[in-house]
Amino acid sequence: MHDEFYYGKVALVTGATSGIGEATAKALASAGYTVYAVSRSAVRRDDFFGRGQLLYRPMDVTDDESIRKVLREMGSFGLLIHSAGFGIAGAAEDSSLTMVRQQMETNYFGPMRINRLALPLMRRNSRSLIIAVSSVAGRVPLPYQSHYSSTKYALEAYMEALRIEAKPFGVRTTLVEPGDMHTGFTGKRKSALPENSPYASYYEKALKQIEHDELNGSTPDKAAKVIMKVIARRNPPVRVTIGAGYKTLVFLLRLFPDRLVLFILGKLYHTK
Repeated sequence: MHDEFYYGKVALVTGATSGIGEATAKALASAGYTVYAVSRSAVRRDDFFGRGQLLYRPMDVTDDESIRKVLREMGSFGLLIHSAGFGIAGAAEDSSLTMVRQQMETNYFGPMRINRLALPLMRRNSRSLIIAVSSVAGRVPLPYQSHYSSTKYALEAYMEALRIEAKPFGVRTTLVEPGDMHTGFTGKRKSALPENSPYASYYEKALKQIEHDELNGSTPDKAAKVIMKVIARRNPPVRVTIGAGYKTLVFLLRLFPDRLVLFILGKLYHTK
């Protein structure tokens, strides 16, 4: 499938030591790519994997110098997959600005920081591709994950605008939108529930539903397979929603009046 290697054979994958990032990094290496697999917790090492290599490097997506250090080693490259991110669960009113800013720094400003520093290297190629792992939450506002949804809404608008701007330089962008998936994301989600919160009973019911859906969701390998299919295309799509059920949900919600959409979401997460 990757005989052409449309975007070269060197890739950078963030969040590559867990979840979708890890599965994608391994899928790329298996197909013959040299993959710089980065995360804050990565320990520097070089592994042969499949027909390619996994070059693990520490990188903090919120720190420019940390990003530059990896990019200096990479030089010119044509494939970038953003998968680093984390979630906050809590009522919009309860969530502290400190936590919200931390989430925005990683989920939104992280990809933006890397792109600003990586695009001069990627524009040297005739074709390059930037993929951002977004979420169905970037199309549908999730109760008790409002700030997580906000980071993904912002990421989606940014990536679409970048696709237009970077097209003359041979750079494409694609958004990959998983629904609920069984990854380490569930266990790493931060709670923003203070003592005596008036939202506590609603939050607990919503969180149980969220965790149930995630723990019974698809594995990261399914997302990696979708990403590999995107990479195999000369003209990749603007976005891909993962899972037939989520594709149908997103399509139908676009047809419904806003009031009805919010009513349905309230029912789904037991807040009505």
